[in-house]
Amino acid sequence: MAHTLIICEKPTASKSIAEALAEGKPKKMFEEGSKAVWYEFQRDGKKFVTVPAVGHLFTLKQIGKGWEYPNFDVEWVPSFKANQMAAFSEPYFRNIEKLASDAGDVIVATDYDDEGEVIGFNILNLMLGRKDAARMKFSTMTKAELVDSYLHAEKHLNKNLIEAGMARHYLDWYYGINLTRALTNAIKKSAKRFRILSTGRVQGPTLHLLASHEKTIKLFKSTPFWLIQLNVKIGKETLLADYAEDKIWEKAKAESVMKKASAKKAVVKDVEKKLVTQAPPKPYNTTSFLSDIYRYFGYSPQQGLNIAETLYQAGYISYPRTSSEKLPPDINYKKIISALGKQKDYSKGAEALLKKELKPHEGARTDPAHPAIYPTGEIPSKAGDKQKKVYDLLVRRFMACFGDPAKRESQKIILDVNGEEFLIHGKKTIEKGWLSLYGKYAQREDQALPDVKKDDSLEIVSVDMLDKETQPPARYSQGSVLKEMEEKNLGTKATRAQILQILYNRGYVIGKSIEVTELGQQLSDILEKNVPDVVSEKLTGMFDQMTENIELGKEKREHVLKEAQKELSKISSEFKKKEMKIGEELTKAVIATQDKQSILGTCKECHGTLKVHKLWRTGKRFVGCTGYKNGCRTGFPLPREGSRATGRSACTRRRRGTNEVPRIADNLRACRRMRTAGF
Repeated sequence: MAHTLIICEKPTASKSIAEALAEGKPKKMFEEGSKAVWYEFQRDGKKFVTVPAVGHLFTLKQIGKGWEYPNFDVEWVPSFKANQMAAFSEPYFRNIEKLASDAGDVIVATDYDDEGEVIGFNILNLMLGRKDAARMKFSTMTKAELVDSYLHAEKHLNKNLIEAGMARHYLDWYYGINLTRALTNAIKKSAKRFRILSTGRVQGPTLHLLASHEKTIKLFKSTPFWLIQLNVKIGKETLLADYAEDKIWEKAKAESVMKKASAKKAVVKDVEKKLVTQAPPKPYNTTSFLSDIYRYFGYSPQQGLNIAETLYQAGYISYPRTSSEKLPPDINYKKIISALGKQKDYSKGAEALLKKELKPHEGARTDPAHPAIYPTGEIPSKAGDKQKKVYDLLVRRFMACFGDPAKRESQKIILDVNGEEFLIHGKKTIEKGWLSLYGKYAQREDQALPDVKKDDSLEIVSVDMLDKETQPPARYSQGSVLKEMEEKNLGTKATRAQILQILYNRGYVIGKSIEVTELGQQLSDILEKNVPDVVSEKLTGMFDQMTENIELGKEKREHVLKEAQKELSKISSEFKKKEMKIGEELTKAVIATQDKQSILGTCKECHGTLKVHKLWRTGKRFVGCTGYKNGCRTGFPLPREGSRATGRSACTRRRRGTNEVPRIADNLRACRRMRTAGF
């Protein structure tokens, strides 16, 4: 009996769709000894099968062998055949292969974006020999929306979305493989050593963005300035008054102001009050959501996206990969807020919102595939602590979007002290509006000033002159760099977190406040000096815009790839002309970085230098002292994996999903020995 085959992107989606559509309970199926499952069920007297992939079951691979560049000859092959790390996907591949033989109708129900469309199309085309199928489109995994997406399924796949997704895959392969080969070959040719260095279409410009900022920070020269502050008594309160000029750049002037301010009384020259209206926040898109997850909880963007994905798969929130800052009425505001009101933490806010017209404050950004991220109203009963935190943030943001504007009063008391002006600033909330809905994420500092009148005389308790220096620009955080990438059109909503993670994994950047390592800085500088197009934001943005135009039907994939091949051929030609020079510079950077990273400190026994050594034949690593020639036998074993970075403790373990404190040792024995040595 032929069945209708529903192709899903992940096992959890396969289960959810089967449970939503089945008349009765779906039957869980799997091969003996395999964890790869599929589900069978009946509906309207017909047999259905939901079968999951595990993301991409196919990947691009070079046709033939060789390490030359540029190379544009690629084909789609099963992921498990191309990469040993993807071996886990083979059982899922075999399931689809088997179930495809008896399939009648086929429905693609992967995530509705360019990646999901490529996943579905490749399975359809390369495994079933078909070019088209029906398409379920949904933004949440709730039963109601899944049933509706089945009943109103599109008759065809979105060809423009397929073409845009395909273009991105080819572009990323072209750039990633060819540029990585160029860097690696350069080192091999100049130093006769094999060391893989990678860069890519988005990775290169993003590293350059961070490296340029790092240079600005390191080249920054501080300038001294002075602040004059008064402590003034008003009634029972003592308040701080700042000199009217934000900074005094000349010490002589500061001393003059200080002398005048050393009086006993200050006279109120004027009192100013200004009412400020603060609009509600915009709904979350992927970038702003991940930025705030990092800001409030410290979860890296990749970790935040993973948490959001689990909430989406469980049906608690909508699809978390979107550029949109808009909430369309068809998601049913009233229904969602009513459902949220059944949860104790949100009942009071929901009750207040349901008494007014529900109209969200929206941003300008749009997305043709999905709305802004929103909660479905489902109670997250099975969520873990991290999931609950992220869910709470989203719920309160969603509700705050429907709130009234907040009204705050800005207050300023202007004082005269012997002809010099000092200011006391204060703020207070007049009407909370949306702030009351946003909870702890809406904390605003209130300092209501006491009532004073013009010409009142106030006692000066003390006066201080503070020596200060200008500070360099702040480093990007993992949240703020995502916003900067979005502004500069580097990467997509779905890839920015991954690109940042790659920079950490390659050792190009470290730390919560992102610091570019010596290797990352040298790589960026070498590329900028020799092949500037590799780190060009403009060029990367151009190709991203072209792929967006493919999705809109304004551009052809073939033309975009032809342009990319032309650009990469030009870059490769320039690279080969300078290959030896680039290789020498890269080799120096690699060796310098390795030497610097290998030094752990001073030996307590002989005052030599403790360094990390590696036995290249066995891959084993250990800490040894440079004083071994003089008889020092200080040494410690290290695990094969892990890297050194400065942290509160040299042997702090790296927390799963983050990169701010990379591990130096991954077992307690090594850690204890290191601590004994004074680290």
